[in-house]
Amino acid sequence: MKKYIVSLAIVLLGVGLTGCSATNSEGTNDSTSKTSTSSPAKKETIEVTDSNGKLSVPKKPKKVVVFDNGSLDTLDALGVGDTIVGAATDNLPTYLKEYKKIESAGGIKEPDLEKINQMKPDLIIISGRQSDFLEQLQAIAPTMYLAVDPTDTWNSIKHNVETLGQVFGKEKRAKKQLAELETNISETKEKAAASNEKALAVLVNEGQLSAFGKDSRFGIIYDTFGFAEADDAIKASTHGQSVSYEYVLEKNPNILFVIDRTKAIGGDDSNNNVADNQLVAQTTAGKNNKVLSLQPDVWYLSGGGLESVKLMLADVNQALK
Repeated sequence: MKKYIVSLAIVLLGVGLTGCSATNSEGTNDSTSKTSTSSPAKKETIEVTDSNGKLSVPKKPKKVVVFDNGSLDTLDALGVGDTIVGAATDNLPTYLKEYKKIESAGGIKEPDLEKINQMKPDLIIISGRQSDFLEQLQAIAPTMYLAVDPTDTWNSIKHNVETLGQVFGKEKRAKKQLAELETNISETKEKAAASNEKALAVLVNEGQLSAFGKDSRFGIIYDTFGFAEADDAIKASTHGQSVSYEYVLEKNPNILFVIDRTKAIGGDDSNNNVADNQLVAQTTAGKNNKVLSLQPDVWYLSGGGLESVKLMLADVNQALK
């Protein structure tokens, strides 16, 4: 009888242990299941307006590919240059040379889509030169198109800077730097108006000239910095109006601003010394030593950023000394 009772106790104990084991196993599996099915937290986004309209982009992105050098210099000025993981490094102006050390994302007119995809950026920033690749870039990451509107230069620059400030959480810093820049621009504008001098901006490329007026690529000289036009009939064009040295003499500007495209892209600019041309020497600008070379890589490869606009402003102020 005693043997029977002991045997029964052992059997009951075994059943109890098995039940506990099953219960613990289910509890563990349930917990594991909950952990494995939980989704990662979504990245915070912000809605902004770029040159094409409204879009959602990541708030405070950590990995950014930038093709627009004006936007790149704005990010640098806002203190978030360390987020840039790729750029058109072969086409960077001298004042942005420290960014040559980052990885190349392709040429300024032809992004390397495969390499950009490998970078896994949170955000891509482009301007007009890369607009043909917009859809392909959007397939890789949210892409902001920040162009400068030549018919409303300063307001579009302000909008782009403020937009970058919002995206990167640097709104106050952006507004402060814009306010300082606006003060300096106003001073230049007043001086330019008081001088009563008319200016002409030309791009020289392998000895050939193109003139630019208001509502054009270099219209900032007139509509933002306040210089009067030597010719108010120049056709608005991205590439300017092809002109001759005879044209320059005919328009006879008080100030001739020269942007050397050949030098900007690293070519041989030995034929581009506009100031030495005999016809230019006969103009008022030539006689008064006001044939002024602007920093070509700033004006041709960049522009529209906090740092580049400061440099452009310093350039044109040479004419007002």
